[in-house]
Amino acid sequence: MVKDYVEAFSAFMMDFISFIPPGLSICIALSFIEGGKYFKPFRHEFFGTMLMIGATFSAGKWIGKESLRMAWTSHGLGVIAADYLGGGPHVNPAVTMSMWCLGKVSYTEAFVRVAAQLGGGLISFPLYHAISNAMDLEPFGGPEFNIPDDTKHATEAFLSEYVATMLLMFTIYILNWEMNFGTYHYLIKQSLTAIAIRSLIEGFPTAGPAMNPMLATAWDVFGVGSTFEYPSDFQHYFVYWIAPWMAAITASMLYVIYAGGTVFGVKLPIGPFKKQSPSAQTTKTCQED
Repeated sequence: MVKDYVEAFSAFMMDFISFIPPGLSICIALSFIEGGKYFKPFRHEFFGTMLMIGATFSAGKWIGKESLRMAWTSHGLGVIAADYLGGGPHVNPAVTMSMWCLGKVSYTEAFVRVAAQLGGGLISFPLYHAISNAMDLEPFGGPEFNIPDDTKHATEAFLSEYVATMLLMFTIYILNWEMNFGTYHYLIKQSLTAIAIRSLIEGFPTAGPAMNPMLATAWDVFGVGSTFEYPSDFQHYFVYWIAPWMAAITASMLYVIYAGGTVFGVKLPIGPFKKQSPSAQTTKTCQED
């Protein structure tokens, strides 16, 4: 009798596990690191990622399929809604890399945020695909590129992702830290961010673009080749992880040269070129003394 229960439980667990994306359990387990110290940012990133994918990937698929203007509008509203409802998450490992580089988050928090982003992405694509099937809607796509025998296309894809991600970083720095739109600052800067993202998507199509390592890998796990398998080709990680992270670090260094600050805790030998406020200059003088 006990054996029958064990066999039934084993069969149930095998069926259950087959529906869970690989690595999801590890991503969720990391939310409790250091006694749950970073559970709040984990929650924001996890659900913010799910909101972002649902709200932005539906543009041109579920909403605005017949109208480019409607697709752009729905994408913009999706960017604003996902950020606001998600509590202002990064939803992008490249952005998190930049924030760690600039000292905005610790290494541990950055690690937890990236895990949450990937976990949210791993759930989102199969979830929204199931919704598409149930409601007879066009399913989502995702960033990908075909790798021919030569390496030229991978090189082009790398450069495309690198430049697009760097421009995305500059957009984030300028709109969030360098500009102030007054009473309607949040709505205006999020709207401009959405326009910038959509423009980059249209302008850098070689590798999707992703401009977001999580999106590329989460989509590949579900929507490319064998379902629920991580990409085995190094070119995927070269294009979609190394390029955006290198772009994020480069953009962070250039921003520090302009505005001041540190890169991984190290002060650069040049800059800042931005005019410092009197209070900042006084603080700097006191530190030097």
